[in-house]
Amino acid sequence: MKRVLFVCAALFLAAAVFASGSGQKPAGGGELRVLLANHPYGELLRAAIPEFEKSTGIKVQVESLQEAQLTQKLTTEFATNSSTVDVFMTRPLQESLLFNKNGWYAPLNSYDFSDYPGNTVDIGRKNGVPYIVPLVTEWQVLYYRKDLLEKEGIAVPTTIAELETAAAALNKDGIAGIASRGAGAAAVTQLSSYIYNFGGKYTENGVAVFDSPEALEAFRCYGRLLGSYGPQGITSMSWEAIMPVFQAGKLAMWTGASVFYGQIIDPAKTQIPPEYVGVAKFPSGPKGDSPFIVVSWAMAVSSKSRNPDGAAKFLDWATSKQLAVEGMKRNITMARNSAWQDPGVRAAVNAGIVETQAHAAKNGYPYDRPFMSSVGKARDLIGEVIIESINTKGASPRLEALAAEKAAAVNDLLKADGEYGR
Repeated sequence: MKRVLFVCAALFLAAAVFASGSGQKPAGGGELRVLLANHPYGELLRAAIPEFEKSTGIKVQVESLQEAQLTQKLTTEFATNSSTVDVFMTRPLQESLLFNKNGWYAPLNSYDFSDYPGNTVDIGRKNGVPYIVPLVTEWQVLYYRKDLLEKEGIAVPTTIAELETAAAALNKDGIAGIASRGAGAAAVTQLSSYIYNFGGKYTENGVAVFDSPEALEAFRCYGRLLGSYGPQGITSMSWEAIMPVFQAGKLAMWTGASVFYGQIIDPAKTQIPPEYVGVAKFPSGPKGDSPFIVVSWAMAVSSKSRNPDGAAKFLDWATSKQLAVEGMKRNITMARNSAWQDPGVRAAVNAGIVETQAHAAKNGYPYDRPFMSSVGKARDLIGEVIIESINTKGASPRLEALAAEKAAAVNDLLKADGEYGR
């Protein structure tokens, strides 16, 4: 029944998107091949496509794939010059450097980006030209147990120094004071906000700089927090392992991605009443107040599209304000500013999520990892520094040398990919 209601709602919404009051029948528009991700927003679009076809006269051949399969299929088809794709969902942090380098995205000079945070659009630009439309964003927040902080008389931490003080005070009675990802490469994204707020970066102008004094201070802080007040086995934990610890009531605070709130309070999985779970902006540091805000999914038009006019129509529809609002109502954190201002959305979405999104959209940094083609290998290298810091509670005497060694290795990757100094 829920599935039927979902499809009907999506179709009704799609009809509203095209309603113009003119009474004119749509002109025929040929065919399109569209590749979507097996993502909640991809599902919403797929259900509504029949109405798009009816309203435009364009026939859409749609394929839905898991994210890794989608990337592989797009890369293979584009690289072999055999692609017939017109429009596709894309992950900017994973693909945009490679796709832009090879000219696989079509430029979007006529698209209206005024409804998007500038930091979400910039990642898709090359030489000032936009190539992708942001769909879904996520940013780093502080999840916390309201009841535990109130019991100890502790205010919600607003700075990293306060976060450390609170973690020490809450770390007792079988409850860990704080958690964040500790599993090497997986921890890179969550460390990023700490690095930014200490005044550092992973890379700058195509050069690795995470061995700077500012970045090293962030590494040591992260290691001190997780090594001293984190759950046992934290260096093997990504979010999948941290989530059940929080849901079991064994964790007081967690710095993690905004997308997890709905799962945290899922009544089928958690022992913590929703009213005990707070969401606050990521604490500011001594030199910054810029958590990451990244575009996890975007949409693009293929530079090889055989129907560019139809592709542009599909892009406008698939990224419309109306569908963004519908996505928000389905707990998908959409990129459009207007979707966050919609009264129905604001009434339904947790106030902490709304407030933290507004802060991140204005102040956030658009990368949660080094922005480079060999990002997987770079994350492995940086992960070694993170684990060293956690294992020594931030006190490792070899941390500076280790960071310098790994930064040199990342620079080698950048040089091999022709991205060093760019």
